[in-house]
Amino acid sequence: MSVADLRRWRLNSQSLASGTADVVAGGVAGAVAATQRLLAVQAQDYPASKWALGARSPGTTAAHVEEALNTGLIVRSWPMRGTLHLVPAHDLHWMLRLSTRRLVIGAKTRQAQLGLTEQILEAARALAVDALTGGRELSRADFLALLESRGIDTGEQRGYHLIWFLAQTGTLCWGRQVGTQQVLVLLDEWVPDARTLEGDEALGEFALRYFTGHGPATLADFAGWSQLTLTDARIGLAVARQDLVEFSVDGVSHFLLARYDTGTRPRQRSAIMLLPGFDEYFLGYRDRSAVIGPADEQRVTPGKNGIFRPLVVFEGRIIGTWRKRASAGAIRVTAELFRSFTGRQQAGLRRCVLDYGRFLGVEPILVPAPAAPS
Repeated sequence: MSVADLRRWRLNSQSLASGTADVVAGGVAGAVAATQRLLAVQAQDYPASKWALGARSPGTTAAHVEEALNTGLIVRSWPMRGTLHLVPAHDLHWMLRLSTRRLVIGAKTRQAQLGLTEQILEAARALAVDALTGGRELSRADFLALLESRGIDTGEQRGYHLIWFLAQTGTLCWGRQVGTQQVLVLLDEWVPDARTLEGDEALGEFALRYFTGHGPATLADFAGWSQLTLTDARIGLAVARQDLVEFSVDGVSHFLLARYDTGTRPRQRSAIMLLPGFDEYFLGYRDRSAVIGPADEQRVTPGKNGIFRPLVVFEGRIIGTWRKRASAGAIRVTAELFRSFTGRQQAGLRRCVLDYGRFLGVEPILVPAPAAPS
């Protein structure tokens, strides 16, 4: 498989190609299908995570994504890497069981620095269960106020860590969106019909779902994305192997869902795509050299401080970044390409900005970009 073929098939797996199988266009079902395909969509930037689903399901709007979240079809929590993601609701429990032990052990030093003893953590859990049982919900601010009223200090990031710990250990998750914020609910009440997967079966499902939504990708890509140990990643790949096909790209083994017809040549859905920051097309791989050069990669992650800028994608390659600014019922979009615009790219960019405005339900305005660096 050539590098160009790899890009084409990643577009297909990521639901960014024309005619991608299993993609439902538009509506709540589209948002759910896109999440199901990727398994986990990074969601520390909440608006960006919603656009990640909209970009993969033409016709889906921000309101549709919010409805999927408000009805518990998609859940926002910390299923892996200690980072917020959107996941299909019925998959969250087994993902937590795979990731929680290592992450909680890794957090013990930080807990000690914050003075969060096991007694305090379990007292917070008891308060959460008592306050939320029976379908009740609390905003973040109200939950932290409850903890403070019972003598639990939430300052100096203790509040964030307490919510993270209770979500990571399966007590809490984010529920409905109320205004611009989500409220906290009890996970077992919000997702009562969770899938039960254990051990090697869960590892195999993790691997299969990763390569379904991200392939062609390598074992190292999967291990980096999931943050499983390399041993567990290998077990997962071995369990899923019967459903995957192996390709060599520049001498490195890559895996792709076997049922795809690799005799076809997928194409990007439109000439230009605007993808959000923290998007899986960039973040979902340890090795990103197939889609961006090292100098340009630094422009996506300036300062390497954990911030991933929104992406401009042309024929599978990342060719720039973009930014937005909301104002009085409109959204102003400015693209900054790494090289000079072509006429085709300009026309594609205008269509993308219109699509983004439709997704948000506001007037889109394309701001003329500054000249690209030579």
